[in-house]
Amino acid sequence: MAEINHFEYGWITPALSYALSVLGSFLGLVCAGRIRTAGTTGHRVWWVTLASWAIGGTAIWSMHFMAMLGFAVKGTRIRYDVPLTVASALVAVAAVGIGLTTVGTCRISGLRIGAGGLFTGLGVAAMHYTGMAAMRLGGSLGYDRVPVALSVAIAVVAATVALWLAVTVRRALAVAASALVMGVAVNGMHFTGMSALSVHLHEQRGEVTGAGFSTLLVPIVLAVIFVVVGLVYALLAAPTEEDRAGAAYLDARRASEPAEAAVQAQPAPDPVGLRGRGTLARPGTTFPSRRAAPPR
Repeated sequence: MAEINHFEYGWITPALSYALSVLGSFLGLVCAGRIRTAGTTGHRVWWVTLASWAIGGTAIWSMHFMAMLGFAVKGTRIRYDVPLTVASALVAVAAVGIGLTTVGTCRISGLRIGAGGLFTGLGVAAMHYTGMAAMRLGGSLGYDRVPVALSVAIAVVAATVALWLAVTVRRALAVAASALVMGVAVNGMHFTGMSALSVHLHEQRGEVTGAGFSTLLVPIVLAVIFVVVGLVYALLAAPTEEDRAGAAYLDARRASEPAEAAVQAQPAPDPVGLRGRGTLARPGTTFPSRRAAPPR
């Protein structure tokens, strides 16, 4: 059995992975909070997509590979199968998206949150072990069943809590605290699953094929930056409740302006017939008397 080191670079990789999970969770919870207040189906789909990429792509998948940067096996190099790596990212995003759709677009109920959490948690666990299956090294991987089952249970519980927070938490301070808790849960699931891993090196070890982590690190970092910047821009550009209230007030004012103009355009009452004379009489002004027309 080969010697495994989960923290080859010390505390830096778990610290960065935790920061990524907290950042993605925070942005995802903020986006998820907009799902139920969206006015149209298109807007709801938009916010579900953004929240899925934030939580599934950044908080879970990017965190996983940042933590894997500190993973090393003595006696062999580690490479990654790119298609399987991409597939693991899509699994995470899709699982979170389905869970958010289940609880965020319908009436909230414990049954929906439980069903969404179960599906999302299984999807997160599938992402983790798909990403592990993408590793290529000069040996074979083995897993202890008990830690594997525990990691799946943690993933389901964490996903259920995350979905509940996504549809109930609104205040910024509560969202930030929830993101910190989600970061602990996501990292706990990852390192619990990693503790189940064992590696048996092959006696005849050939060349390990696949992409090195340094090759994958650049696109992963760029993708994270692109997603985070895009999410922040989308949140800043989206109208808030105050913006909607102000727009509704202006629309109501515009709708009432023609009626007010019509009322103002009506002539004032003229009971004594002054308007018919063209001008009002000034003090001292005499008007010519009307004489009867002479007979013809």
